[in-house]
Amino acid sequence: MTDATFLEPELPEPKAATGGSRRRVVVAEDESLIRLDIVETLQDNGFEIVGEAGDGERAVELATELRPDLVVMDVKMPKMDGISAAERLSEGKIAPVVLLTAFSQKELVERASEAGALAYVVKPFTPNDLLPAIEIALARYDQIQALESEVADLAERFETRKLVDRAKGLLGQRMGLSEPEAFRWIQKASMDRRLTMGEVARAVIEQLGEGKKG
Repeated sequence: MTDATFLEPELPEPKAATGGSRRRVVVAEDESLIRLDIVETLQDNGFEIVGEAGDGERAVELATELRPDLVVMDVKMPKMDGISAAERLSEGKIAPVVLLTAFSQKELVERASEAGALAYVVKPFTPNDLLPAIEIALARYDQIQALESEVADLAERFETRKLVDRAKGLLGQRMGLSEPEAFRWIQKASMDRRLTMGEVARAVIEQLGEGKKG
């Protein structure tokens, strides 16, 4: 019985370490005095301001480039309004958004929610209004990410199980192994080569699949 030849997978580049634990924020507000007030409030409460924008398009550009932990953004801005910008950021899974507005109509609140904004603050506001809204948005975003990660993990486990089952069948057909023997073979190959069982199973399928001889 001959062993199959496996290619070592390419390893992803390690992510650069980020210093400190302060939340990184982009602030988007077309009125410079209000924007300055927001920036100072956040800085005074331990947030790091990594970008400022005066219109929605620039806010999306900065958030996409800088990948902040949060975007605080006015609804009414030139070039692109805050709701449209929030929708772009939500669809791209770039950052959670807290929207600021001088209006509190039900329709506007519904549009903001549908666009993916995780919190909503009505002007004029105080730090006691803004800061809890930010914490709520961050907590909701963390919950959403955890849920999405769990769903992705379950999907990956299901896909791995399908691959392993198919690989066991091929090892039985082409190499005369029983199902327990095939499973142990995949386990051992996984440990020996420091690959996941899914990666080993995929390699077995590619090399021993239909139309190929072992």
